[in-house]
Amino acid sequence: MRVLIAAGGTGGHIYPGIAVAREITSRGGNEVLFVGAHGGLETKIVPENGYPIETISSSGLKSVGIAGKVKGLLILPKSFWDASRLIRRFRPDVAVGAGGYVSGPVLLMASIMRKPTMLMDSNALPGFTNRQLAPFVTKAALAFEEAMPHFGKKGVVIGNPVRKEFFDIEPATDSGEVNILLFGGSQGARGINNAMIDALPFLAELKDRIRIVHQTGVHDLESVRAAYEAAGWSNARATEYISEMVDEFRKADLVISRAGATTCAELEASGRAAIMVPLPTAADDHQRKNAEAMQDAGAARMVLQKDLDGRRLAEEIKELVGSGETLRRMGEAARRLARRDAAKAAVDIIEELAGKGQ
Repeated sequence: MRVLIAAGGTGGHIYPGIAVAREITSRGGNEVLFVGAHGGLETKIVPENGYPIETISSSGLKSVGIAGKVKGLLILPKSFWDASRLIRRFRPDVAVGAGGYVSGPVLLMASIMRKPTMLMDSNALPGFTNRQLAPFVTKAALAFEEAMPHFGKKGVVIGNPVRKEFFDIEPATDSGEVNILLFGGSQGARGINNAMIDALPFLAELKDRIRIVHQTGVHDLESVRAAYEAAGWSNARATEYISEMVDEFRKADLVISRAGATTCAELEASGRAAIMVPLPTAADDHQRKNAEAMQDAGAARMVLQKDLDGRRLAEEIKELVGSGETLRRMGEAARRLARRDAAKAAVDIIEELAGKGQ
């Protein structure tokens, strides 16, 4: 079976695609090729995870301003041409769209070329590209029941595919030292970065008990690194990007993050407690809904961006660091939310589509 997976833009689109790719190749005799956009984050992440990737011209049409829309529209003909050439050359049995603007031209051209197609969407409200693709795809693998009305009988709720390695992470142990992992998605989050810097004076008494790994994104790396050094935090490591996120989850006792669907799924799979700061500009406030669901289940604490400052973040950290039992219970609650079989369910659908397409 030959499967083409279009995924790009953010880790939230790329990593579910990788989880599905691993399930595909684990079944033996199958071949996976990723397709991404020129210069996209996927061109780094996908090869690091052992899969080939080819790129096409692609640009967004939503939330990009007038100039961005004009650019996207001008690129569209080349996007379709690039996608059709790639499909003719690779001859996939199934084309999968894991998210990002690159999914649009790939799935649309695959549909026109009469290839079975499946899109994946991890949010209660499907993304703009996926909503436009709904009439053209063969199947839609969804994470939330609320997304079903957008796809009708094509939709199947399977959960959000997560790499198997997250499920293999052992429960956190209370060693007296607390490891905190901060990240704001693959691009970083300035709101979280600034709040953590401002929290350092309030956390000074815990300097010897806390170890910090902080993914800042490219723009804030130097300022965050300098702030830790100025505050004398020798146990803090600031980095632009974390490639081996599974390893950092394994070490972490507490995660401070945004509330994207993939982040939530990885927290659930690994059983890690979290302080979640939803991205306030997320479409239809879907990150807040994600964080509320985690909080209601006892798996996370939610702090809205408008309420986030150094003092508030320090208070939340102090309370959780002071109670290993609370961290343990939150981790257990997160693990109860996990859906281990999402990647398997996605590939079952892909195999079914491949059979129908032959």
